[in-house]
Order: sequence, then structure tokens, then C-alpha cells
Amino acid sequence: MNRQNQIFNKKAFRFKRFTRKSYSVFNSLHKAVTIGVLSGCTLMSAHAASVNPTESVIIQTKSDTIPEKKLDEVLVTASKAQLPLNMAAKLVTVITSKEIERLPVQSVEDLLTHFSGVDVLQRGPHGVQADITLRGGSFDQTAILLNGINLTNPQTGHYSLDIPINLSDIERIEIVQGPSSLVYGAGAFAGGINIITKKDMGSNLYAKLEGGMHALFGAEARGAYKMKSAVHRLSAGYRRSDGYIPNSDYKLLNLLWQSRFDVEKANIDFTAGYNNKNYGANTFYTAAYPNQYDDTESVFISAKGETFGKLKFIPQIYWNRHFDIFQLIREGTPDVPTWYTDHNYHRSDVFGMNLNMRYASRRGITSFGGEFRNESILSSILGKPLAEAIGKYTKADSRSNISFFLEHNFLIDNLTFSIGGLLNHNTAIPNKFVFYPAINTSYRFGENLSIYASWNKATRMPTFTDLYYTTKTHTGNTDLEAELSEAFEAGLKFNNPIIRAYLTAFYMKGRNIIDWVKPDADALWESRNHTKIDKIGFETGISLNLQNRFGSTQPFQEFSIGYMNLHQNLIESELISNYMLNHLKHKFTASLHHRIIPNLTLSWNFRRQYREGSYIRYTELKPGERVNYKPFSVVDVKANYRIRNWDIFANANNIFNTTYLDLGNLPQPGFWLIGGVSYHTR
Repeated sequence: MNRQNQIFNKKAFRFKRFTRKSYSVFNSLHKAVTIGVLSGCTLMSAHAASVNPTESVIIQTKSDTIPEKKLDEVLVTASKAQLPLNMAAKLVTVITSKEIERLPVQSVEDLLTHFSGVDVLQRGPHGVQADITLRGGSFDQTAILLNGINLTNPQTGHYSLDIPINLSDIERIEIVQGPSSLVYGAGAFAGGINIITKKDMGSNLYAKLEGGMHALFGAEARGAYKMKSAVHRLSAGYRRSDGYIPNSDYKLLNLLWQSRFDVEKANIDFTAGYNNKNYGANTFYTAAYPNQYDDTESVFISAKGETFGKLKFIPQIYWNRHFDIFQLIREGTPDVPTWYTDHNYHRSDVFGMNLNMRYASRRGITSFGGEFRNESILSSILGKPLAEAIGKYTKADSRSNISFFLEHNFLIDNLTFSIGGLLNHNTAIPNKFVFYPAINTSYRFGENLSIYASWNKATRMPTFTDLYYTTKTHTGNTDLEAELSEAFEAGLKFNNPIIRAYLTAFYMKGRNIIDWVKPDADALWESRNHTKIDKIGFETGISLNLQNRFGSTQPFQEFSIGYMNLHQNLIESELISNYMLNHLKHKFTASLHHRIIPNLTLSWNFRRQYREGSYIRYTELKPGERVNYKPFSVVDVKANYRIRNWDIFANANNIFNTTYLDLGNLPQPGFWLIGGVSYHTR
């Protein structure tokens, strides 16, 4: 009880200090962006109506603008300038809110498992924790963004999805594969996932209640209120469960507030969110100690402005703070070893501001600007020793990233040609600026078929965990170098009202790749740079709108399949790899959405995965033999019955109760049934 009281008092003090600083930072953000936007407005000489990216749009013909052209329904961020999906010179996977509603998922992490180009290594289900990787990269190499703001956690990518988002908040998710430093910042080594929230145009209300096996309970509410020149949106979500195996219980909370103000010649967006997770972390980081526990909190605040006209100013400022108390041995576990005297305490902060300027003319769209991003950590284990402790924090580190970018998109008839680059400096590497170029092009044969090709470079700095995490099981490495990647890609896309299809092939070269490895089962995990890892592969998919082809009277609505194949050159393959060498070699997905009776629909979702690599199997908490990962198949089903504004649903995940591993010694959930009801003003 004394230890629990100490933890409670520390958290209470931490929260008070946290809220005081949050209020101060928010006031600074409000003033900075308001001043920046209003200053930008005074420079504007032209005014144009705002465009809703979810509607079909026409770019008007003027003497100095882009020639008139009917565009796609969705504008995507595969370049610094938002372009229609059919004009994007890269492969962009777009997951729409309609698709999210159909899938039997509880979180963004669950959602991404159903797409062939994404590898999701779940430690805990329903948004507890997962590592998201693209094209064989590590979870630290994938940039996670919310409305274009990079929230990738500098402590470790394990926490990059600790963001205050509920599924009902999401308008769409854009997945850009391959190095994307120009688009998403220097850390988008293997690609980026941009979660874009709904921009409500009027007042509405959404509420959901659900329950299921393993004492699962969930509640979610969301509302928007439209005023004369502003829209305010607030959402809250809570979920808990006793867990599917011992020490896999969880409690999750999300709060998100968004406001948009329409001022003369500009929009201003404010966002604030809070995320809290408490969960049993059974063998999450080492199978030698199954009774691990994690308690995390994060707060996010941002402000963004956007002016209208041929020359747009888009200033942005943001701050994200993440707390983590990690218990290697959970409170209440009997027979705690004498050497275990306290938990690990961490607080990471990311503060950034950027300015993107876009100019549209007959020659295309030019984007230019810069970004400042500071990453810092206070910790009881990560960083350099402090002269004087700050509470539980005895170590710290900090670094800043400064970037300048320039990109031009040539839009000539059916040709899109993009060329640009990012000039980047990180203070952890003194006196060095590095240039990361990007060239992307696509050509459209009529309205339906297009081909594209791209060449991009990117980098990633080691996380603070990579550098400093040294325990009884791990050894960090302060001499790690930044990772470097270069990728070539080519493919084709076909889109019409019935068929959406794509095929892409890629080759990626990685240098100084960071991984946690060890030479044998009894050695410590050590972070080190692999000298070289090359990857080659392809991805393909097709989606059929069966209603558009056969009419709405027949029951089948949509069918889709996807497949990814990846071959990786396993340099230093005699090492046991914890991450990089354990990549997906094959992933196949298929889904079918159909109607049973009026208003009752079923969504069937199948995936089969084969993972390259191996892990050390633990027996009675001791390392044993080295075994290879085995392929597995999983089927998930969702039934939904709609009555006016009400939806009654049931999710049946892993209906055949398949036993499988995504990561090491951690078994994934078997059959799990969840049911509920939701209400939405339409």
C-alpha cells in the first residue's frame, strides 16, 4: 500500500504541474498562430472560396492559375501540395470513414491489420499498444501524423499511437509507403500514416455503447456545434477489459476537442486532446518478466492557420507531452526480487512550428517553407545524468531538428511531375546539413488508367531508447548513427465506378539500420547499426463495387483483395533480431460486404500472414530454443442492422479461434465477441 500511495501522490503532483504548463503553452500557441495567420492575411492580394476536400471540385481558369480541370473527390497529402488522388505521383492507400464503419475493429491499430500494405504487431488489442511498420521497416521508421502533424514519439515508437483519437473522429487515413522525408518530415524513413479528422459543417451528435467477452465495456460520444463563423467539436471515448490472458487487462480514455474559426481570408483551427492508458503488459518487452505494467498519459495541443488565394500561408504550431511509468514487475506481484527497487519514469516533449507556403500558377504548384522541431526527455533511465534530480527524473536529453523544403508540382495535361527536396539539420549531429531529394511522376491515360514512378531518400535519428536503454536484459548504444534510406518505385493504378485496382513494385536500400539483436539466447539485447539491408517487393490490390455493376437489388455490395510480397536481404542473419529481420514476407487480405435482408449487412474479413524470422521461445520464464514464426489465417465478421438513426452491431473477431503469434512469446486473442448500439444524427 505504501508503494501504491507513493505512485498515486507522484501522479497527482505530476498532473497538477502538467495542467499548469499545458494552460501556459496553450495560451502561447493561441497568440502565436493568431498573429501569424493575421499577418499572412495582410499580404494576400487575392481571395478565393474555401474548398471542402470531401466534395468534387473545379479549379478555376484565370490568367495565372492552374488550367481548368475536374478533380477527384479526395485531396491527399502525398506531396507538400494537396493533390487529387488521381493526380498523385505516388501510391496512396486511403481508408475512408465508410470503410471504418464496416470493419469489426475497436481502434486504429485494429483497423490497419485489414490492409495488405501494413504490418501490425499487436502487443495488446483494441488500441492498447501496437507496432506499425511499412514495407519491412521498424515501428520507429513509420511516421504517425494527426492532421499532418508528426506525433511520432522520440522515446520509442511503441508509444507513437498514444494519441487522443476515437474511430468516430476519423474522416480518412492516408498511408504513403516508402521514404517520405519531404512530405512528412525527416523521420518518415519507411513511410507515413496520416490520420485526418472529420471537419463537420454543421451540428450533429454521435453516441455508442458496447460490451463483450472478457468483461469488455466501451462508450463513445461525439458532438459538433455550428455557430455563425465557427464549428466546435468534442469527443470522448472510454474502453476497459479484464483481458484475454493473465495480466492483459486495460483501461483506455480519449478526449479530443477541435474548433475551426472562419475569419476574413483565412481559417484557424485549434485542437487539444488527452489520452490515458493503463494496461497489463504481459511479456511486452521481455518474456522473462510476464507481469509488466504500463501507465501512460499524453496531451496534445495545436493551432493552424490557412489563408486563401493563389499564394497560401499555412503556419502551424504544436506541442505533445507524453508521460510513462513502466513497471517491469507490476504492483502486487509476490516475491519481488530485492534488486528491483523502483519503476522506470519518463516524460517526453515534442514542440514544433512550421510554415508552408504554396503558390499556384499556370506552371503548377510551388511549395516552400521550413520547420523547427524540438524533442526532449526527462527520465529515470534514459539520457545523460542531471546535475540535480527533478523528482524521479535523474537523466535528460534534448535535440532539435531544423528543416527547409522546396517542391514544385508540374501539372501539364495528363502529366504530373514533382521535384523537390528537404534540407535537414539535427543538433545531435553538429555542423551538418543533409539534403534528401524526391522525384515523383505520373501519367494518366484518359480518366481511368495511370502509371507512376518515384525516387525518394529519407533518414531517421535513433530514439532515446535506442541510445540509452540499459537494464538487466538490454544494452543501449550512444554511438548509433542516423539511418538512411533510398527507394525506387513504379506502378499503375486503374479507377472507375466499378473497379479500383493497383500494382506497384519497389526496391529500397537501407543503410545504418538500427535493430535490437543478440548473438545467442543467453546474451543481452543490444542496439546496433546494421551496415546494409536491401528490400525488394511488390503490392497489388483490387476492389469491386458490385452494386454499381449489378444494381442495388442484388445482395452483394463490395469485394476487395490485397497482397504484398517482400524479400529482404538478411545481412548478419546469424544474429537473433527483435524487430528488423522479422518482417512480413507475405500478407493477403480479402473482404466481402453484403446484405442479408433490408438494413442488415455482413462484412467478412480474411487475412493470412507469413512472417520471416524467428524468436527465442521461453519455457518457465527461461530462454529455450530458437523457433521460426509460423503462418496463420484469421477471419473477422461484423453484422450491422440499421434502423433510422440507430445501428445495432456485433463484431466476431478470430471466429475460428486461431492460435497465433505476431511478436515473440505473446499469444494474440482468440475468439472475441463484442456487441453494441450506436446513434448518429444524419
